[in-house]
Order: sequence, then structure tokens, then C-alpha cells
Amino acid sequence: MQSITINGSKRESVGKVATKALRNAELVPCVLYGGEAPIHFSAEEKSFKNLVYTPNAHTVVIELGNGEKYEAVMQDIQFHPVTDRILHIDFYQLFEDKPVTMQIPVKLQGNSPGVMNGGRLMFRKRKLTIKALPANLPDVINVDISKLRIGGNISVVNVLSDDYTFLHPDNTTIVQVKTSRNAVADEEEETEEGAEGGEAEAPAAE
Repeated sequence: MQSITINGSKRESVGKVATKALRNAELVPCVLYGGEAPIHFSAEEKSFKNLVYTPNAHTVVIELGNGEKYEAVMQDIQFHPVTDRILHIDFYQLFEDKPVTMQIPVKLQGNSPGVMNGGRLMFRKRKLTIKALPANLPDVINVDISKLRIGGNISVVNVLSDDYTFLHPDNTTIVQVKTSRNAVADEEEETEEGAEGGEAEAPAAE
């Protein structure tokens, strides 16, 4: 998985006054969990741009300027209800032998025959939550829709992997194609229906 480096500084004071002062200076108060004790630090708000305002998933390298360096993932984030400025971020430290939970974006591949025949593509799950060792975290979860016809769907059970565990029921729908007014029957389905039913009846005379 791709990684983003965040340069920060440890903070000694964690009270409301100190936190407000950080935000006034356009710094974001952060906490790193998962180690022996929580580590409180701050970093410039603009340094989180490529981590927060993106559909992609990333791990993070936190460098605190005193030689300390930690690999982590973003666990939680709080925004101001009016301005949408970042108020606080929680990170979780990564260890090679400890699985971590993370949301991974879904990427659709191929062209759906159902969509080409007028069906409506319903992208139900644009992100999926998985649990995996850090080395096995994928950048994206690829879902092939090249055989997805009208009325069909692709669920979690269809994209299982040995590298990670999905934290969703197997029958969770990721993507499906629904019929629409302009939809036409797939050629394969028409052929099968013709073979099963024999010759089609002639339309009744008006």
C-alpha cells in the first residue's frame, strides 16, 4: 500500500487551552495509539491534504523531528461542523505481526454487458472494511464486472482473498445491474429462452 509521510512535533500539553492554541496556529492535534502509551503530537493542517481529501487508502509514516518514526493508519477524524476544518485525528500504530482494520476503496474493472444493454449500474459499496497484516493491505479491491448482466450482482463472497478478511457478511452486495425502461434482453438470455420454448408465437392480428 502507498504511504504518506506526516512531519509533526510532540506536544506536552493536551488541555483545551493548548489545543485551541494549536488550531489557531493551523496545526492539528493528533494522537497515536497502539504502542505502549499514546503519543500526542501535532502537524500542519495542510500536510493532511493528500491523506484525508482523497478516495484512496494510504498508510502513514509519522516523523516527529526528534528521530522518532512510526508507521500507522488513520483511525478516526473529527471536522468542525461549520467550517469543515480538521479538529483532531487519531492514528493507530502498525506492527508487522498485528492485523489492522482498514477501509479499502473498490475499483470496478471491465464493461458490464447488462449496462451496455440499458441496465442501471448500482455501485453499492465503494469502500470495504478488511482486516489484514500491514504487508497484505491492498491499495484497492478490484471487482471485475465484465460478466455482470441485467439482474446480476457481485457480492463479498465473489471477491474473497487469502491475504485479508472482509468484515462484512458474504452476501453483502458490492455492485449490481438493475433493469430499466430502456433495457433490452441480453443476447445469451434470448438464445436460451428460444431454445427452451421452441418457436416463438406469431403476434395476434389486430
